[in-house]
Amino acid sequence: MIIWLASYPKSGNTLLRSMLSAYLYSKDGNFDFGQLKNIKQFPDNNVFKKLGVDISNENEVVKNYISAQKEINKRDGNSIRLLKTHSALHDINGYKFTDLENTLGAIYIVRDPRKVVTSYKNHSQTSITEAKKRLIEIRTIGGNDDVVNKTTMHIGSWSSNYNSWKELKKVNRYLLVKYEDLVSDKKKTFINILNFIYKLMNLKLIIDDKKINNILKTTSFEYLQDLEREFGFSESVNANNKKRVTFFKFGNKNDGKNSLPLDIKKELENSLQEEMKELGYL
Repeated sequence: MIIWLASYPKSGNTLLRSMLSAYLYSKDGNFDFGQLKNIKQFPDNNVFKKLGVDISNENEVVKNYISAQKEINKRDGNSIRLLKTHSALHDINGYKFTDLENTLGAIYIVRDPRKVVTSYKNHSQTSITEAKKRLIEIRTIGGNDDVVNKTTMHIGSWSSNYNSWKELKKVNRYLLVKYEDLVSDKKKTFINILNFIYKLMNLKLIIDDKKINNILKTTSFEYLQDLEREFGFSESVNANNKKRVTFFKFGNKNDGKNSLPLDIKKELENSLQEEMKELGYL
């Protein structure tokens, strides 16, 4: 069954996937970008093509979300499949994103939206005003006109994305991870994540300290920056001038509380006040 690694874009999903892929798909815990291929994205047009779905018809794609997940689970047998998604857990045109027959649980990683907007601005090569607008509006990303990601994702707004995944709390299949905790208290937060996964699988977690320490070292922001400089990173995008946009750019230097223009900061805080207070960001 599927364990979702869900988040709004630019919220720390890549860091979480890096740590988990190093833990699950390496012997010693030393991370490299190649390990990320083991944690695929959903939705992904390639899955729907194999099912014979017309990927030019978005309604047909959405209609077959669960069929695609059944196919993934059938293909993987009794093993657990981690999947990355930026999709909200919304019904779309009357069709569910997933169901409990295919979903074992979800880890939702959230980040202070004042920091998300700065990273989003850099990644999308847009203005801070446009980035702020995108966080607040219900929207999709990807699609046929997107040179990076041809698959459409119905991500909603920052707040609807976050709130939608809390549905799985009702069945004890949900773990909330704050990106800030994953950075400031990395080892404790990561072990909590592993405990959640192993509990879902009805397995006992035995901590390998050497492996964990290697993961902490090789997924530090500085280490990931060095990897990107040396080898490039497939999830970075091209700017309008065709120059590759740095993916691992800001790290802890991204201080949305102080670096944002005051009007942008206030609008985010007012629009997202309820969720930000709930999460301790206000």
